[in-house]
Amino acid sequence: MQNSKITLSTLRQAKESKRKITMLTAYNYPQGLLVDGVGIDIILVGDSLGNTVLGYESTVAVTMDEMLHHSKAVRRAVKNSFLIGDMPFMSYNNTRKEAIKNAGRFLKEAGCDAVKLEGGTEVVNAVKYIVKAGIPVLGHLGLTPQTVSMLGGYKVQGKKAKKAREIIEAAFALQEAGCFGLVLECVPWQLAKKITQELKIFTIGIGAGSNCDGQVLVLYDLLGVSLGHKPSFVKRYADVTSVVTKAINNYKKDVTSGKFPSKKQSFSMKKDEWEKIS
Repeated sequence: MQNSKITLSTLRQAKESKRKITMLTAYNYPQGLLVDGVGIDIILVGDSLGNTVLGYESTVAVTMDEMLHHSKAVRRAVKNSFLIGDMPFMSYNNTRKEAIKNAGRFLKEAGCDAVKLEGGTEVVNAVKYIVKAGIPVLGHLGLTPQTVSMLGGYKVQGKKAKKAREIIEAAFALQEAGCFGLVLECVPWQLAKKITQELKIFTIGIGAGSNCDGQVLVLYDLLGVSLGHKPSFVKRYADVTSVVTKAINNYKKDVTSGKFPSKKQSFSMKKDEWEKIS
């Protein structure tokens, strides 16, 4: 369990010393407390909250205001983990001014330590602008959910040599642009290993094999909260859905049968006080 604030320096040293970096998502204050409390290195307030919390069909619908709202909640809980806010779709794709402004809001209003954005060579200029403004940026290559329709669906990226080379080129371009690290999502382990070995910055894998410098999972996937399709790369460490469903069913039975609340869960007046009004 960590007892000091994780910084970019801490994370860079982790790569140098080959210490694996841990990363998880969190979307609210209680989750932030739990994840930070066990010493996870990086907490990402991911735009995956669109699917997991807000009920959207994809991450595309998530807005800046929604991302900031949830980032603020997590920030109130986090003391030591490095906190990253996920820049939502079209918050960094239009103009230099807009990209810097939106990235800055994550730090100034929500208290994040850095931002994450998706894309390859097409977002290099946006990364440069944001980094030059003094805002740390985590890149994201491979399967990029914000543009999944252009990728032909939720599929592994880089299985063919041509696409793999494009991802490698993009990784180096993002490093040159100033990214402090890269998320590699749903790419072959061989490709992730090559990128990890050749880049100076660290890599975080999700469906990218074990050779990355660290790993990230969506918290709900880790906990076994059923919200639809479970990606094949996910390992569930609990079955929270079953536990919660059972608890709710037991509550329903106790209420309908009159078993809850019992005298133990009720309050009473002293006899002489009750007699004054009875």
